[in-house]
Amino acid sequence: MNRDFSDYIIFADESGDHHLEKIDKRYPVFCLALCIFKKSHYIKYVVPQIQQLKFDFWGHDKIIFHEREMRQQEGDFAFLRIDNILREKFFQRIDEIMKNSEFWITSAVIKKEELKAKYEEPFNPYHIALKICMEKLLSILREEQQIGKKIFCIFEKRGKKEDKQLELEFYRIVNNNNDWGYKRPDFSKIDFDIKFASKQHNSTGLQFADMVARPIGLKILRENQENRPWDIIKEKYYNGYYNKSFP
Repeated sequence: MNRDFSDYIIFADESGDHHLEKIDKRYPVFCLALCIFKKSHYIKYVVPQIQQLKFDFWGHDKIIFHEREMRQQEGDFAFLRIDNILREKFFQRIDEIMKNSEFWITSAVIKKEELKAKYEEPFNPYHIALKICMEKLLSILREEQQIGKKIFCIFEKRGKKEDKQLELEFYRIVNNNNDWGYKRPDFSKIDFDIKFASKQHNSTGLQFADMVARPIGLKILRENQENRPWDIIKEKYYNGYYNKSFP
């Protein structure tokens, strides 16, 4: 057993695209969200609860939770349009699992139109968001005494070119090799590693990250709009402080 592995595992996903050339007026933001789980809780509670939910509603566990399909009630979630009672039961179960799962969320939401207007040659929104999220993550890991340990950050595959660019930027950040014009935090005390997984891996952690990213983006975009998922996950949100009651 490698005692140098971190007690935590990180899953990341995004909402919106990072492109600045053509901005979607309906959703002109890019949100990156990281979900930080303690491995022991993830194994004993989070994964079994999600697996049980899938068996209860579909009879098998090959279903992949995807926020867009759930929201639009299509594909494997088309039944949500047909049966109102079953739909409410389903979302109540999701809400309950989210509420009772012990994890932190770090995120960054980039308003692309403002970024483009402010800078002649703006940085890639994904890279800006990644830097912000990684700095917040570093603060949590220091508090949780993960210094000197190896921690894996799991990102969903997007494409060979995109993944390579993200990997390069990730290691620039954790190796303190990028210049953002201000004093950089020291990432060198923790051994960060990035891994990519396709949606077909059916990773519970990646599905959590997928489900929280858009509600966070919408909270910034339309603050006063009803946002049921945000009302559940806001207690997990890290913004310079965090819920230390988690084990």
